[in-house]
Amino acid sequence: MGDILARYDFLGAFWLTIQLSFWSALGALVIGTVIAILRVSPVPVLRLIGTSYVNILRNTPLTVLMVMSILGLSLIMGLRFSDDVNTDVFRWAVTMLSVYHAAFVCEALRSGVNTIPAGQAEAARSIGLTFSQSLTEVLLPQAFRGAIAPLGSTLIALIKNSTVASVIGATDAAGLMAVIIENETGGLGVFFLFAAGFVILTLPLGILFTSLSRKLAVKR
Repeated sequence: MGDILARYDFLGAFWLTIQLSFWSALGALVIGTVIAILRVSPVPVLRLIGTSYVNILRNTPLTVLMVMSILGLSLIMGLRFSDDVNTDVFRWAVTMLSVYHAAFVCEALRSGVNTIPAGQAEAARSIGLTFSQSLTEVLLPQAFRGAIAPLGSTLIALIKNSTVASVIGATDAAGLMAVIIENETGGLGVFFLFAAGFVILTLPLGILFTSLSRKLAVKR
């Protein structure tokens, strides 16, 4: 096992996984917040857009999105982020992970909004706050606090789903594991080594978000 680790960039592969997860989580949070606002909007057309986004993306396999990004958008349509292949693959992987998990972030935030008593929104309207003011000053702050646990679950799922990026050539942890198993003996030991790496990445996050959900829970 030591010889295998010496020949392959184990830490570099996990570093790429961490970068994929970080930028994708950031993108999913931004997009998911916008979609959640559309979902709770008083305008029917905006609610329809938000609902359609969630229903379509949640029911589309992430692998299909990844392959479509490279084969369809990048190679066929020429929509490239960079002329460098590795950079283009990385950015398309981040984009697809963000777009896909934004649907789950949206639902997590919407569940947080649903925990807020309707009287608070009515009170905000009664003192003259607009819908955007009600969102930014009353609803969203409480929604984020109420959605800490499901957001944490979404982040952990995103980290694990980042392995799908290997299907388009990203040399992350999953991609390196596939290469090692194909070229080296002792595949079971390699598998457990990479599995332990993902446990190290996700277990502290699970503990952190569980603790935060208890501390930041809105008391009713």
